[in-house]
Amino acid sequence: MAVTGIGGLFFRSKDPKTLADWYVKHLGVGPTEDNPWIWPQQAGPTVFAPFKADSDYFPADRQWMINFRVDDLDGLIASLTAAGIKVLTKAEWDAPEVGRFARIHDPEGNPIELWEPAAE
Repeated sequence: MAVTGIGGLFFRSKDPKTLADWYVKHLGVGPTEDNPWIWPQQAGPTVFAPFKADSDYFPADRQWMINFRVDDLDGLIASLTAAGIKVLTKAEWDAPEVGRFARIHDPEGNPIELWEPAAE
């Protein structure tokens, strides 16, 4: 018997409806009209990696950072920037064998990593 994947991500929010709407609008992450609880997504690699408590990989005041796989990082960056969302990229985050990365924060300050996996 084994776990077959991540079934959900649950976190606290000051305004759950507004935050959920932000994720749908800017990232396409969230439920569909057909099912108000389920976000259908593509199969693909998922990293599960606890970090040291003093890691600087994401903000020290946060216990988690979500990473979303994307298929067009440049297009998403353009869309986010046009919406006034600050996007951070660093050349040292990118690796030809792994892919390209960008970072944003949601309206409540939660860190989000965007990852365009390397072409297979």
